[in-house]
Amino acid sequence: MKRLEGKSAIITGAAQGIGRGFAEAYIREGATVAIADINLDAAKAAAAEIGDAAYAVQLDVSQQDSIDAAIASVVDRAGKLDILINNAALFDAAETVDITRASYDKLYAVNVAGTLFTMQAAARQMIAQGHGGKIINMASQAGRRGEPLVLVYCSTKAAVISMTQSAGLNLIKHGINVNAIAPGVVDGAHWQHVDSMFAKLEGKQPGQKKAEVEAGVPAGRFATPDDLTGMAVFLASDDANYIVSQCYNVDGGQWMS
Repeated sequence: MKRLEGKSAIITGAAQGIGRGFAEAYIREGATVAIADINLDAAKAAAAEIGDAAYAVQLDVSQQDSIDAAIASVVDRAGKLDILINNAALFDAAETVDITRASYDKLYAVNVAGTLFTMQAAARQMIAQGHGGKIINMASQAGRRGEPLVLVYCSTKAAVISMTQSAGLNLIKHGINVNAIAPGVVDGAHWQHVDSMFAKLEGKQPGQKKAEVEAGVPAGRFATPDDLTGMAVFLASDDANYIVSQCYNVDGGQWMS
């Protein structure tokens, strides 16, 4: 039997990258998946490519009405909600003296408040259903320690780890397991953006920062979304029923905890 047979999941920021990889893995394991993204056209295109078990839901995690509507849409479509992956996030980098309130507010609205209030809405639905559920928050190795040019992003991911611990301790009495995944460096469009920002801030050539970071990964390479899907499936499955408030590093050996 497939590990997620009959389960209903919603994955935020799932139109591309890591989120899409999770959606594809969940469907292979028997789940139906809401591809939730602020870009509805991209979500629809991804769902059409993935197959009938995927469907698109528009979701702006910085807006409460959008969160509530997305959860309601999943319940209307699938009849229930069993799994949430909080994957939507934004990145920015700057010298500490150049950080703007606009950047701070934007990242905290998505990475912290978006994670919290999407988790809250999903938990309320799971409690009402009465048979528990699984919530997986996407943290980062950046939440494990600071970086010179990434103060705001690192602090948002540290907050995700802390929220996972607190929510997990609070919600397990309802049979809801809350855990997190802390990836290392994952190849894709996101890292092209990161590389370009560091090129500007550190005076590097395009691609130089990416090559330097990759050289520092003990496993010898960047991750791909597929490297993360095993942990995402595991934490959503019955195999993880006794795992509470944990954050798992999936980073090629970059951080030990």
